[in-house]
This record gives sequence, structure tokens and C-alpha cells, in this order.
Amino acid sequence: MIRKILSLCTLFDRKSVHNDKLAPIFSGGRRPSKPATIRMDTWGYVWLPDRRSGVPGQHVITGAVASGAGPAGSVGRVPRIARLYRYPIKGLSAEALDSMALSASEGLPMDRVYALARPETVLDDAHPQPLPKTCFLTLAKDAELARVASRYNTATGLLTLDHPDRKLTADLGGTRGRAAVEDYFATLLADTLHGGRPRLVAGSGGHRFTDVSVVSTEMMRAISIINLASVRDIADRLGTDVHHLRFRANIYVDDVDAWSELDWAGREIHLGEVRVKALVPTGRCAATTVNPRTGERDIRIPKELQAHYGHINCGVYAAVRSDGTIRTGDQVTVGGPYADAFPEQL
Repeated sequence: MIRKILSLCTLFDRKSVHNDKLAPIFSGGRRPSKPATIRMDTWGYVWLPDRRSGVPGQHVITGAVASGAGPAGSVGRVPRIARLYRYPIKGLSAEALDSMALSASEGLPMDRVYALARPETVLDDAHPQPLPKTCFLTLAKDAELARVASRYNTATGLLTLDHPDRKLTADLGGTRGRAAVEDYFATLLADTLHGGRPRLVAGSGGHRFTDVSVVSTEMMRAISIINLASVRDIADRLGTDVHHLRFRANIYVDDVDAWSELDWAGREIHLGEVRVKALVPTGRCAATTVNPRTGERDIRIPKELQAHYGHINCGVYAAVRSDGTIRTGDQVTVGGPYADAFPEQL
């Protein structure tokens, strides 16, 4: 099948063509009412029409033509990294970055390396084990966390917390500073913690307090990617603003077809100079119901996703496969599916 498609593209000299003789290739032998469109771009990748919309670019056949990766969006757009974030302390606010160093062995350094364990949580600080996110302070249960602007300075070890009612700067390298942070949140969340005191815990030996750490080590160190076009589509469906930080991703991409990221699982993605492997779509939880600006639970994102799309996914997890630094503005390219998945794309 690949050879047939490539020979056709060579015949038409890498130009978009309309030819009803080619249509059965893309329709399981059935001749559609409209002529098929195929296009081989400058990367050497063949672009097929989407089976529902007929728009080229929704499905990509790659991996048999050129080395490297193919573009992730539709014709005429250059998919790119739009925003970068890390979350040094699980459940607290995002820190915007202009560039981000990724590591094949660590994923994203300093992302969710601290967490605030709930009073009842038992955790060995010296040898932390993966625990469900319900064992920690998170937006899923503690919406007031969204009103705390946090900033962690990796060079000095100082954590700054800024809430409308209270502020704190503490040194996480010292016992007194860590105790001050615990007291801060014990007071702030006194109603939901019922007088209990959370405990600030730090990952060691590469441990991360990610939501999916309980799945595997690879998932624990995975980065999360959100497609801004999908977020805009949600907003359009709901008729209201949906802030992208509801989804607490590390990497936000743009100029990519809405929801195409849900088909990336198993593909190699190039984020600038760094290679990552898309793992699984990200199922959304109650944390996304919280407005990151106000701390109010104002949109039931999981229920809205289910109602409008038939699933609760938005975004994708990816495992870092090479070391390097990515930056906002870097191009995003997506490789093709593996050979065993290839027939399902036709």
C-alpha cells in the first residue's frame, strides 16, 4: 500500500491532485462521491483526506519516505510550541518558561519534585513510593490552591507564596522554612483539612509526584502536552472562555488540528531538537473544573468533554527520548504510526 501511494505521488511530481481513479485507495475500495486529494509535502510525507471532513492533513502516512518527522498540522501552518510550564510543587501554580531542558533519563527536571502530603498520608521521605494523587493537596479537592501564586527559585531554594490573604517566603532547604510552608497551608485550608497539618515532601532518586506515577516509572517521568486548538474548540462548544492552565500541561502546542493529538499515541514527536514518544491521551479529572484565575469551580470539564466528545481526554503524555533544550516558537513535527498500527489509519 505504501509503495502504491508513493508511486502515485512521484507520478504527480509532489503536487496536490484530484483524481477519481485514486479514490478507492482511501475508501476501502468504495468510490466516494468526491474525488480524493493526496499531497506529498516538502518533507516527503503523504497527506490523506480526513474520512469525515475531506480536509487534507487529518491523517498522515509517514515513516516510509524521508528520515525525520513530518508536520503535525494542516497545509499552510507550521505547528509550534506556544507555551512552556513547570510545576515544582504538585498542586500549586505554574511557572512559565521561555526554554526548557529535557532529559531522556529524567523527563523534565524540577517538575513536581515537591508535594504537600495530606495529614493522613504515610510516606517514607528517604524512599518515596508512588501514591495516588488523592494522598496530596491538589486542585481536585482543594480549589483554594488556585489562588496561591507560587514561585520557586532553584538557585536559592526559596519558595514564595502569594495569596490575597497571606504571603510567605521560605527556604525549602531548611527545617524551619519547610515547617513554615506546612503551617501556611494548614491555616489556608483549615476548613478542608479539619485542623490537620499537611507535610511538605520532596522526591529523591528521581521520584516525581505526578498524577500517573502509580502507573509506571516511564509515566512518572512523562511530560504532558496540550493542543491549544483543542482548548479553543472546547471554549467554542461551551460558549465561554476556557483558560489553558486548567489543564496544567508542561508543553502547549499550537497551529495543530484540534484533537489530532489524541491520535499521536505510539508516534515519535519532534519538539524542536528533542525527540519524545507519545504514550497515551490524558484523561481529565476534577482539577480542571477549577478556574486558575479565580479558584472557583465554574466549568465541569470532564462532564462537558463526555457530553460533547464522548470521552474525557484532552492532551497527551509523552516520554522524552533524547536530551536537549526546547523553546517557545520551536517547530513541532509528528512521525507516523508504527507498522502494526498502520493499517488502522487507512
